[in-house]
Amino acid sequence: MSPFCALVDWGTSSFRLWLVDEAGTVLSERRSEEGMLAAGPDSFAAILEAHLAALKAPADLPVVACGMVGARQGWVEAPYADTPASVAAIAAKACHVPGHPRPVYILPGVAQRLGEAPDVMRGEETQLLGLPERSQTQIVCLPGTHSKWVVLGDGHIERFATFVTGDLFAAASGHTILKHSVADPAAPFDPDRFRAAFLAGLERPAEFTNRLFAIRAGGLLGVGDSGDGGAALSGLLVGLEFAGARSRFGGIDRMTLVASGPLLEVYRLAAEAAEMAVEPEDAEHAVKAGLLACSREILS
Repeated sequence: MSPFCALVDWGTSSFRLWLVDEAGTVLSERRSEEGMLAAGPDSFAAILEAHLAALKAPADLPVVACGMVGARQGWVEAPYADTPASVAAIAAKACHVPGHPRPVYILPGVAQRLGEAPDVMRGEETQLLGLPERSQTQIVCLPGTHSKWVVLGDGHIERFATFVTGDLFAAASGHTILKHSVADPAAPFDPDRFRAAFLAGLERPAEFTNRLFAIRAGGLLGVGDSGDGGAALSGLLVGLEFAGARSRFGGIDRMTLVASGPLLEVYRLAAEAAEMAVEPEDAEHAVKAGLLACSREILS
């Protein structure tokens, strides 16, 4: 079966490529850790072609890519599409890579140009465009190093907010006094400690920095929040994120959760504690569907 195109999700630290037919069936795939940081400014073309050669892809097969490959530090900068953004609007702003022997298109990110709430995303927009269409406006959460909460309506990315939850966890656990309390970031996850800390962060966000220090104090005194503090730190930060999303978008009683692996379970637990209904969607399936939808727009 002949491939229709190659779909590429090229992030900061990872590379994923799928050869698909016109129906979107995956014919073959490649994965590596050759993300933007590993690629360097002059090796994007070589990395892409090495993976395509390994799959024996035709020399003229078009490629449609999303993610940090289109950032200012990436292969070619793909300027942002503005909110509200649809599949057609994002596909229309795809950037053609000049001078490459095969057609390569890089999708833009999305910009929210609001003076009081400027924001950007790059890569997540493709996952959003790959979600099943729903008749009503929905709140979508895409957890990660930079978690996104998005208002999605009638196939358009209307507005969104980014929360640097993962960055804060890394900074607090590695570069503050809490590094002595998060003894083993890979320790078994403690759902009870996570839930208690999450509710504290959600319901009393003004006490956030005090609650952070309580993780340290509890360990020293053997009272309250004692033991390995990884679950408690994660719970406080995710609770603060949920509190911020509620503050920005109003009461949220249902959300679409685009995630996979451990993050899916962590955020599902958080949503349950916050009494939010969850409609889970697999992150990898969503990005492939979004890339395919944009590819059909670009290559038609």
